[in-house]
Amino acid sequence: MEAKAIVQKMMEKDAFSQWLNIEVLEIKPGFCKLKTVVAPEMVNGFNIAHGGISYSLSDSALAFAANAHGKQCVSIETSISHTRPAKIGDVLTAICTEMNRGRTIGIYQVVVTNQQEKKIALFKGIVHVSEKEWE
Repeated sequence: MEAKAIVQKMMEKDAFSQWLNIEVLEIKPGFCKLKTVVAPEMVNGFNIAHGGISYSLSDSALAFAANAHGKQCVSIETSISHTRPAKIGDVLTAICTEMNRGRTIGIYQVVVTNQQEKKIALFKGIVHVSEKEWE
């Protein structure tokens, strides 16, 4: 199954990524570029984007990039550093890059930027690569 078809199949059942209004800009095995816009319902008590927004955008980018190889993958460890606040109306772009992939483990990095290309967050994810292929 091709990367684009895998991500389309994943998105069809991913209610949270749909709620985030994620747009897939580019996908290929080991790489993903996503975009979303910070909506009013995505902010916290400080009137900035809840940390879960950039985290979730990054987590989706990780999932799509890892699964785009054709084998089903799930995250086993993730972490994020928030470097700058995002506000309502900001356009967030997440670029996920595969750093290393073995038979059972993949390591990925996601950089989230705003419309001014300023870094909002840095995310690292490790996935388990299963034997199960996407159909």
